[in-house]
Amino acid sequence: MRRSGRAAPAGDRHWRGKARLALNCALAFFALCLLVDWDAGSLTPLRALLWAALSARVFIVLLPHRVTAGPGWIAVCTPWRRHVVRTDALVAVRQYEGPSGGLVLRDAHGDRLELDPRVLAASPLLWHELETGTHRSLERGTLRHGADVVARLGHHIDDESARAVLRASGLS
Repeated sequence: MRRSGRAAPAGDRHWRGKARLALNCALAFFALCLLVDWDAGSLTPLRALLWAALSARVFIVLLPHRVTAGPGWIAVCTPWRRHVVRTDALVAVRQYEGPSGGLVLRDAHGDRLELDPRVLAASPLLWHELETGTHRSLERGTLRHGADVVARLGHHIDDESARAVLRASGLS
């Protein structure tokens, strides 16, 4: 039972699994490097420390950004920074063309963040928070660029959800 009336922020429900995979890959890299170095007879404490540092770097590179959202905001946390944008005060929404198709959000306070739209498609609560905030921005008149991007992304997410339901029911 919650004590306050505030709801917990929505998050990427697949993030923990992706972070665990990144950790396992980094640990496997570390173990293989130690094993090869030991087999070659050249393993020293300094080299083991080097392999540990390289494995930590592999983990940081593979660790996905954590996306969370709440009423009127969305945040992307990297290992070094947390970027927060007010979704109820969006000024522009842009989407890169190409294989990654990154989504760039900019608010009236000058804050900016980038996120992968696949995270939104995989987490309906995140998408709901972004879509609700976008509608508020449109009502307030702050969103000048990108309403079509959000609509197009919404149609894409709805189509993917419908396909998933049809696949799960055996109709597709």
